Amino acid sequence: MERLNRENMTALDILNCHERIKPYIHNTTILTSRLIDKKIGANIFFKCENFQRAGAYKMRGATNAILQLTDEQKKNGVVTHSSGNFAQALSLAAQSIGVTAHIVMPNTAPEVKKVGVREYGGKIYECESTVVARQGLADEIAQRTGATFIHPSNDENVILGQGTAAIELLREHADLDFIFCPIGGGGLIAGSALAAEFFGNNCKVMGGEPFEADDAYRSLLSGKIEDNETVNTIADGLKTTLGDKNFPIIKEHVTKIIRVTEAEIIAAMRLVWERMKIIIEPSSAVALAALISEAEENPKLIKDKKVGVIISGGNVDLVKLPF
Repeated sequence: MERLNRENMTALDILNCHERIKPYIHNTTILTSRLIDKKIGANIFFKCENFQRAGAYKMRGATNAILQLTDEQKKNGVVTHSSGNFAQALSLAAQSIGVTAHIVMPNTAPEVKKVGVREYGGKIYECESTVVARQGLADEIAQRTGATFIHPSNDENVILGQGTAAIELLREHADLDFIFCPIGGGGLIAGSALAAEFFGNNCKVMGGEPFEADDAYRSLLSGKIEDNETVNTIADGLKTTLGDKNFPIIKEHVTKIIRVTEAEIIAAMRLVWERMKIIIEPSSAVALAALISEAEENPKLIKDKKVGVIISGGNVDLVKLPF
């Protein structure tokens, strides 16, 4: 696999990535809501990656990472660990390209996401819901099969792929003042921050994170990667921690990380379901919840600004809705 050095990532790298993955992804729609604009006091543009193949933006990074493999590596397949969205994305990307995907999932992963992995041809291996257990089993599979390990967020090619959603957003709305993203493992916000740096016009990137999994917020304060002290959040896709490849990008290019409560996440999710009539998962709602919180705390900063919000995914277990 071609490896990039983060210091050498260029606008051309991300543009080439976008061209490379175009045949395999959707250029997802951008929606607006006059009611939500009025509530927040800004002009908001929702990049709807819940309409992406496999139901989330992660199809972008997964596809780019596989396409960068050598022919020999493709023959041996790929392996990852994921609670759901990257698991589904890598499975579908691998199926589309003709590669075997081995997927390590915690036994607590939502059943709807396990079903998706199986439908996309991924081979599931369940383990305990710990980072050590996940990585240990993935390493064992890689050693046994020769499969290439692809990290869901801490991989340069994945980061570039995830940044292509922001490229599409900025191509339609080049004058955005802010882009808000949820932050879990850090791949989406790192890629979005690079896109904003290369293609935005002084566009600032802000992250939303649950109080119950606020490792990124604390990492920016301390200047080093912190672990999650708790992962008791409804936003199941944001329970992972930052990595050494995306954290330096986040430190340099992300303006702020805003923490939100579980009640704020649920309220934002419900607002989108009721007013925009689209399905988003709790992790996606974190970005909007952060924007609402920031608009209340710093109204002059947000008022009348043009704000992009990346709706990261829509893979919801409909029997476990929080409202």
